Order: sequence, then structure tokens, then C-alpha cells
Amino acid sequence: MKALLLSAGLLLAFAANAEERLPELPQLALSPDATSVIGVSSGGYMATQLAVAWPQRFQGLAVLAAGPWSCAEGGLGQALGRCMSLRRGSPDLDALNVRLRDYQARGLVGEAGDIAELRAFVWHGGEDRVIDPSLGKALAEQLAGWLADPEEQLKAVESPGVGHGWPLEADAQIPPGRLARCSDGGGTHMLACGMDIAGEALSWLHGTLEPPVDAPTARLLRFDQAPFDARGLGDAGYVLIPETCESGGCRLTVALHGCGMTEELLDDAFARHSGLNEWAEANRRVVLYPQASSSLANPQGCWDWWGFAESTWQLDPLHDTREGTQVKALMAMIERLEQSLEE
Repeated sequence: MKALLLSAGLLLAFAANAEERLPELPQLALSPDATSVIGVSSGGYMATQLAVAWPQRFQGLAVLAAGPWSCAEGGLGQALGRCMSLRRGSPDLDALNVRLRDYQARGLVGEAGDIAELRAFVWHGGEDRVIDPSLGKALAEQLAGWLADPEEQLKAVESPGVGHGWPLEADAQIPPGRLARCSDGGGTHMLACGMDIAGEALSWLHGTLEPPVDAPTARLLRFDQAPFDARGLGDAGYVLIPETCESGGCRLTVALHGCGMTEELLDDAFARHSGLNEWAEANRRVVLYPQASSSLANPQGCWDWWGFAESTWQLDPLHDTREGTQVKALMAMIERLEQSLEE
């Protein structure tokens, strides 16, 4: 009898675990051309790291409320004192260019010719009290020095009266507790500004688009991130899959949340209400929403833009290169989505 009870208990436990097991990120045979990455705050810093590491894999880069590529240069003090506030002065763009050329010589980031072909959108709130608005200008200046034709490829916008975060249109479907005041920033960093920043960014990166759908019906899948193991990565991520993309051939946008915007803190609010989904469904575009997680080294669940996720013994962490553990994980997700349905 004891043996039977034990067996029954094991079966129940196995069934419970099976129910809790998340699905894998699916293979969707996405087209590898016209991929874009958009991020806010720490996600903005990470978006630039991705695009500079693998520029041939991206058509467009959109950065909201963040500063220049590799601004922190692998140090938390630099991140806080020069890449958020300006207590240590402004970033040295010449020094960062030297860093880029060194990485290129070592094959750690993309070649200058590939970076030069990117389209870029840079946005910053004029009342941002978390990351100084001058840092958005510094990023735009940095990118202008790298792009082949900045007047045609780069759009930089600063919105007066807007705080730190991701501005969006006030949608009745968004729970009021998930929205922050436009001018204040902070809180959830999802700002009720009456601005369609998602549409503005995507239209700049990809040209004329079909208007967004009024009521998205696309599937928002919560998937297991464990196969993409990297320090600082959450247990689960989200991916929006329009029905027309189930059979392949769609294109991809990667959307990276900022600090304090993870699933742990906001559930699926960012993935569900960013404003990207309505545009994606109308234009046969999948949206990948990877999730970072909080820890003692990273209490706000930021993406790694200063080196915390690399080995503790590294004096010069490679978080901002192809060797960065989070960069590798994100690229592996992209490659998974691009894999053929038959593989």
C-alpha cells in the first residue's frame, strides 16, 4: 500500500510539474532581413550593444532614454556617474571610438561598413531625471559619426515635458496602475503621454507601414528562457505571434524593457501594452520580448550594460561584444525564431 501511495504521489508531482512547464520558443522560419531591435533605458543600451555586435543581422536600431554605445566601459561607477547622471562629466566619444576599433580588430563586434548601413531612431524625454537628456544627444552624435548618411538614416527626437520611460498612448485596456504620469517618469516607466512612439520608431526603421490594427488578436506566448541560459536572464520571456506568421516568412522586432519593467514587477504589461503589437499584427511582424531578472548585483532587473553578468574576475568584461553572455543569449533567441519549421 505504501508503495502504491508513493507511486501515486510521484505521478501527481510529475503531472503538476508538466502543467507548470513552459513551452519552448518556437521555430517560425522568420525572414532574416529587416530585423529591428528597440529598447528603453537599460534595454536601450543593450539594443545598441546588439546592433553594434551584429550589425549585419539588423536593419534598424531604436533607442529610447539611453546614452552612447559602451558608455559604462565595463564599470558600475562609470555607468552611474557618466551614463545616467553627469557627475563624472560627459562620455568621451573619442575614447569610445577607440574602444570600438579595438573590438573590431579583435573580431568582437561588427565591421564599420556593416554598422554604417543601419537605420537608427533615438528618442529622449526632455524631463528625464534618470538618464540625462544630453546622453541621448551624445548617442545621436556617436551614431552620426558611424552611419554612411546620417541625414537619411538617423532620426533623433527629444520630447519636452516627458520623463524617463516608454511613452505610449493612454489605452483604456491598460490597467491604470500600470501607467505613470508622462512628465514624472519613474514607477512602471510606461508613460501615459498620448504618443505612439512604437509606430514612430517602426515607421522610421522600416518605411511605410500598414496602419495598426484596432484590436490585436495575435497570440502572446510566454516561453521558457532556460535553454538560453545567461546570468541575469528571467525564467520566462514573451513573443507575440500574429496568426499570419504561424507558417513562416514574417519579420522580427526585438523589444527590450528597461530597469524596473520586468515580468517580476509588471507581469506581462510591457509585452502586452507597448504599442508594438498593433503595428506588428498589421505588418506581419513577430515581436520578441525577452526578460531580464533581478538579483543582488542587479536589483532592478536591468539588462547588462555595465558588465555585471560577466565573470567576476574579468577586469575588462566583454558584455558589449559578441562574447557577452546576454548578447549571446539574445542572438540565440533570434536564431531560434529564424529556424525552419521542419528543423
